[in-house]
Amino acid sequence: MANEKKPIYGGQAVVEGVMFGGKYNYVTAVRRKDGSVDYFRLPRKTHPFVASLKRIPFLRGIAAIVEASANGSKHLNFSTERFEIDPKDDELIEKQETSKLSMYLGVAAVGVISFLFGKFLFTLIPAFLAHLASPIFPDRPAQVLIEGLIKLILLLAYIYIVSLTPLVKRVFQYHGAEHKVINCFENGLELTVKNVQSSSRLHYRCGSSFILFTVIVGVFVYMLVPADPLWVRLLNRLALIPVVLGISFEVLQLTNKLRDVPVLRWLGLPGLWLQLLTTKEPDDSQAEIAILSFKELLNMEKESEVTKKTEEIV
Repeated sequence: MANEKKPIYGGQAVVEGVMFGGKYNYVTAVRRKDGSVDYFRLPRKTHPFVASLKRIPFLRGIAAIVEASANGSKHLNFSTERFEIDPKDDELIEKQETSKLSMYLGVAAVGVISFLFGKFLFTLIPAFLAHLASPIFPDRPAQVLIEGLIKLILLLAYIYIVSLTPLVKRVFQYHGAEHKVINCFENGLELTVKNVQSSSRLHYRCGSSFILFTVIVGVFVYMLVPADPLWVRLLNRLALIPVVLGISFEVLQLTNKLRDVPVLRWLGLPGLWLQLLTTKEPDDSQAEIAILSFKELLNMEKESEVTKKTEEIV
């Protein structure tokens, strides 16, 4: 396989840019208003407790999601900050540098809380709406299926509506550029705008696929617990959020491993279909930003690897 011996990299679209993460570092490249490119570089630091969790199946997914939400929020905040301020006014940003540590901690917390809040809403609202249909569909299997259908409709409607806004549409284009760069790299092609643009904007490891898998996995998990009365349903839905997230992460990893296996690759198709909504075709300038971000990450990863080997020798 083309990507068999290559390290695994992840990424995230931000405002007018792309973030990529490797084994040792995170890098974001952002296009400023004057056409220049600004970089945000952070070493990858994982708390020992989180690192231990990431080695345990089912728990590693929850740890990875919390970590990704925290780090992703920092890079999104950076891109938004740079996007809003004209480069000639960068001294306004420099005046805020002294409070960066507290800002990053706050942004990370907000990122995690926002993810949990959104997850609570998309879990509890469908459960409540499905319960309203219980006089017509009283049995548990029908209730769980209706709940899953409502959750799917809400998810698709939300993504479609936000994608109509110009800002989000551009973020989705950068999301497509991020996937194209990863696919280009994993297929062993040179990272040029032409090669990247000819690559697919869909990828099996995408977080969009993960979101869809939580809906599908939730249907199977909820079949195993009571659905009545309503307060019991709402409580067990909240209690099972970590379970659904953990299983969904493992499903996402499995579909990525099977993506080159005939017949079995269809397991990841639902997630790819959702990406038709969450990614858009980028223009050449957006593909270029994604390439610059990824190349900067590769350079930093090489330097970190050399530093690590030197420290081991000493």
